[in-house]
Amino acid sequence: MPSGPSVVWLRADLRIVDNPAFSAAAERGSPTVVLYVLDEDPAVARPPGAASRWWLHGSLTALGDALAARGVPLILRRGPAQRIVRELAEELDAGAVYWNRRYGAGERAQDAAIKREARGARREARSFDGSLLFEPWTIERPAGGPYAVYSAFWRACLATGGPRQPLPTPALDGLPDAPAGDDLADWGLLPAIPWAAGLTETWTPGEAGAQARLTEFARTVDDYARGRDRPGADATSRLSPHLRFGEVSPHQVWHAVAAGRGGAAAAKFGAELGWREFNYSLLFFTPDIAARNLREEFDAFPWRTAEPGELERWQQGATGFPLVDAGMRQLWRTGWMHNRVRMVTASFLVKNLRLDWRIGEDWFWDTLVDADPANNAANWQWVAGSGVDAAPYFRVFNPILQSRKFDPEGDYLRAWVDELAGVPAPGVHEPVGTPGYPPPMVDLKRSRAEALAAYDSIRR
Repeated sequence: MPSGPSVVWLRADLRIVDNPAFSAAAERGSPTVVLYVLDEDPAVARPPGAASRWWLHGSLTALGDALAARGVPLILRRGPAQRIVRELAEELDAGAVYWNRRYGAGERAQDAAIKREARGARREARSFDGSLLFEPWTIERPAGGPYAVYSAFWRACLATGGPRQPLPTPALDGLPDAPAGDDLADWGLLPAIPWAAGLTETWTPGEAGAQARLTEFARTVDDYARGRDRPGADATSRLSPHLRFGEVSPHQVWHAVAAGRGGAAAAKFGAELGWREFNYSLLFFTPDIAARNLREEFDAFPWRTAEPGELERWQQGATGFPLVDAGMRQLWRTGWMHNRVRMVTASFLVKNLRLDWRIGEDWFWDTLVDADPANNAANWQWVAGSGVDAAPYFRVFNPILQSRKFDPEGDYLRAWVDELAGVPAPGVHEPVGTPGYPPPMVDLKRSRAEALAAYDSIRR
């Protein structure tokens, strides 16, 4: 086996601490080079949307700086990852290639092919569990096969004894005179529109930003249980994009916030991490989760065809329903939306407008900084009722009742809908006739009844 340097190939794990691939390279003891490949082949993985590309640029910039401070080079290459990993390993006469696993079908096939090539070259190639608390194939029903119900799945996860402890900071040695890579600016990841200004004002991509956010949330987690459903409160973790890009590991989050803390808030947040695990189990066992209904009866659902301008009103936050509009405008300006409002805006699209959930999933994929191949699709299917463990179809989120309940003073509504800045509660929840604000685009009661009738037609 060659005794040359180690190559650590990063994907959705853009951090140094608690990174099993880095720990393996440090244990091996040879000089290390770090590779990131922008592989945009849709047969391998879904190419990132615009907001994710913005985040990726910032995350790679931060990671490159952090590695350079340790004397370790970050090599950027663009193209088919299987070829690039092989060519770099041959160029370096590398003794080992390490990476952390991903769970899509194309990603797994690519990993297996790289391992086969490495064996043929008598080169060590190993993958690790750096992105999930529990590997999908380790959590099965007693009778075999994956769980289809979240509550049973999460009980089985917790019965394993809990997630491992985070790994320590690895001691890495860089390789002098490492090969050159691409210039990150040449990848064109940053959008050429003013939209990016709102993202920059809101987020700090990178491992340091992730750790700062985790530290702050761990300090205030006791507010989570009572404030998590209020979109106007700063009670949620906002760790989702950092988890999506692996700038912080779920093990770090679990042990900083959920494990051993006690209390309703820590337990509730731990259960939310459980939903992420469950959604990745769904992705692992049903790789086309973003393309097909997990409940096959929805294949016959009579979705409407959007009328001209109808979809754009939803995308731009001009539906005439303040909570929907506030959420969609928050999404556009910051690349993120509060979870309660995500459910409301998704319900409005698939039930009140009765447009295919895949249309909304695709818009969120392009505009969310935390657009995740498992969570995004699974959560849309949950709202649509087409998922394996989904909200019942008759649960239609009424945006007026939801804003009255979770934003009673209208602070969130006024923060994001400029036309409502001077409208006091309770009128801000139904501001019909407010100058400059659009009228409601649907009748909530009638559209709900039509959606339920459509659902009854596929049940029959």
